[in-house]
Amino acid sequence: MSVQHYHALCSRHIGRSVVIGTRDGRTHRGIIQGVRNNRVYIQPFGRQRNLGGFGYGFGYGYGFGGRGRGIAFAFGIALGAIATFALIPFW
Repeated sequence: MSVQHYHALCSRHIGRSVVIGTRDGRTHRGIIQGVRNNRVYIQPFGRQRNLGGFGYGFGYGYGFGGRGRGIAFAFGIALGAIATFALIPFW
Protein backbone atom coordinates (compact mmCIF):
# COMPACT_ATOMS: atom_id res chain seq x y z
CA MET A 1 0.00 0.00 0.00
CA SER A 2 1.10 3.56 -0.58
CA VAL A 3 1.98 6.22 1.98
CA GLN A 4 -1.08 8.21 0.87
CA HIS A 5 -3.32 5.21 1.56
CA TYR A 6 -2.02 4.80 5.13
CA HIS A 7 -2.18 8.58 5.71
CA ALA A 8 -5.86 8.64 4.77
CA LEU A 9 -6.58 5.45 6.73
CA CYS A 10 -4.90 6.74 9.89
CA SER A 11 -6.53 10.16 9.54
CA ARG A 12 -9.99 8.56 9.41
CA HIS A 13 -9.30 6.63 12.61
CA ILE A 14 -7.85 9.27 14.95
CA GLY A 15 -8.89 8.42 18.50
CA ARG A 16 -9.39 4.72 17.71
CA SER A 17 -7.46 1.75 19.06
CA VAL A 18 -5.24 0.12 16.45
CA VAL A 19 -2.52 -2.45 15.88
CA ILE A 20 0.17 -1.32 13.44
CA GLY A 21 2.78 -3.70 12.12
CA THR A 22 5.93 -2.28 10.57
CA ARG A 23 8.16 -3.69 7.86
CA ASP A 24 10.89 -4.50 10.39
CA GLY A 25 8.55 -6.92 12.21
CA ARG A 26 7.58 -4.74 15.17
CA THR A 27 3.98 -4.51 16.36
CA HIS A 28 2.60 -1.33 17.95
CA ARG A 29 -0.71 -1.23 19.81
CA GLY A 30 -2.29 2.02 20.92
CA ILE A 31 -4.62 4.89 20.19
CA ILE A 32 -3.99 7.15 17.19
CA GLN A 33 -3.41 10.69 18.46
CA GLY A 34 -2.58 12.41 15.19
CA VAL A 35 -1.21 12.15 11.68
CA ARG A 36 1.36 14.37 9.99
CA ASN A 37 2.74 14.28 6.45
CA ASN A 38 4.99 11.27 7.03
CA ARG A 39 4.17 9.96 10.53
CA VAL A 40 1.30 8.61 12.56
CA TYR A 41 1.44 9.27 16.31
CA ILE A 42 0.04 6.66 18.67
CA GLN A 43 -0.29 6.54 22.43
CA PRO A 44 0.67 3.03 23.55
CA PHE A 45 -1.61 1.12 25.91
CA GLY A 46 -0.43 1.16 29.49
CA ARG A 47 1.16 4.61 29.19
CA GLN A 48 -1.94 6.62 30.10
CA ARG A 49 -1.20 8.45 33.33
CA ASN A 50 -4.08 9.78 35.32
CA LEU A 51 -2.63 12.62 37.33
CA GLY A 52 -5.95 13.69 38.77
CA GLY A 53 -8.81 15.59 37.27
CA PHE A 54 -10.16 14.65 33.88
CA GLY A 55 -8.70 12.83 30.90
CA TYR A 56 -5.10 11.64 30.66
CA GLY A 57 -3.59 14.19 33.00
CA PHE A 58 -2.38 17.68 32.29
CA GLY A 59 0.44 19.58 30.66
CA TYR A 60 2.14 19.09 27.35
CA GLY A 61 3.76 15.69 27.82
CA TYR A 62 6.01 14.23 25.14
CA GLY A 63 5.83 13.55 21.41
CA PHE A 64 2.57 14.69 19.87
CA GLY A 65 1.25 15.84 23.26
CA GLY A 66 1.40 19.58 22.70
CA ARG A 67 -1.46 21.90 21.88
CA GLY A 68 -3.11 21.40 25.26
CA ARG A 69 -4.39 17.91 24.53
CA GLY A 70 -3.02 16.55 27.80
CA ILE A 71 -1.46 13.47 26.19
CA ALA A 72 1.03 11.81 28.51
CA PHE A 73 3.11 10.10 25.81
CA ALA A 74 2.86 9.46 22.07
CA PHE A 75 5.44 8.38 19.53
CA GLY A 76 5.64 8.55 15.77
CA ILE A 77 5.71 5.71 13.27
CA ALA A 78 6.81 6.46 9.72
CA LEU A 79 3.89 5.96 7.33
CA GLY A 80 6.26 4.37 4.80
CA ALA A 81 7.24 1.70 7.36
CA ILE A 82 3.68 0.44 7.93
CA ALA A 83 3.08 -3.08 6.65
CA THR A 84 -0.24 -3.88 8.39
CA PHE A 85 -3.02 -1.86 9.99
CA ALA A 86 -5.92 -3.23 12.03
CA LEU A 87 -8.57 -1.66 14.26
CA ILE A 88 -9.13 -3.06 17.74
CA PRO A 89 -12.92 -3.04 18.13
CA PHE A 90 -13.20 -3.96 21.80
CA TRP A 91 -10.87 -1.47 23.49
